[in-house]
Amino acid sequence: MRIISGSLKGRRITAPKKLPVRPTTDRSKEALFNILTNWVEFSEIRILDLFSGTGNISYEFGSRGVNDIVAVDQNKYCTRFIEETSTNLDLNVAVVCKNVFDYLKKPHQSFDVVFADPPYDLPEEEFMKLVTLVFEGNWLKENGQLVVEHSKQYKLDDHPNFESSRNYGSNTFSFFE
Repeated sequence: MRIISGSLKGRRITAPKKLPVRPTTDRSKEALFNILTNWVEFSEIRILDLFSGTGNISYEFGSRGVNDIVAVDQNKYCTRFIEETSTNLDLNVAVVCKNVFDYLKKPHQSFDVVFADPPYDLPEEEFMKLVTLVFEGNWLKENGQLVVEHSKQYKLDDHPNFESSRNYGSNTFSFFE
């Protein structure tokens, strides 16, 4: 995987093969960040990266100037890798090793963008539960965006906060506000 833009553009990151992850492809990531560039000023926002895996999305936000990033994943090898990589890249990423659904039930600060990339084999109703927890828990600041990456077989447009979705190959990004 590589960082596609910002101060760390072109930097390659190699995750250990033992990590149970499916990093967002460069093509999909580039499309996502092209959309986000029109919505936010990266240097002024807070990011919550749920199911962060390798930290791929967190590093991309950090490279683009985001200084306040929280990455959450329940796999201790993933969180250890994110901590080490963030330190090596000199990025400000707070890493939390916890089940995302449990994490979303606790008190918190709100974020401008919440990005979630759950495992694709998670049942569709769990994707909807995730979206509901973000909104019921007020995890988003006013005018904040939730972006959920999922398989194109899933349709999340029944949620009342659904705004739009975009397909990129077998990936879909659903946007909620």
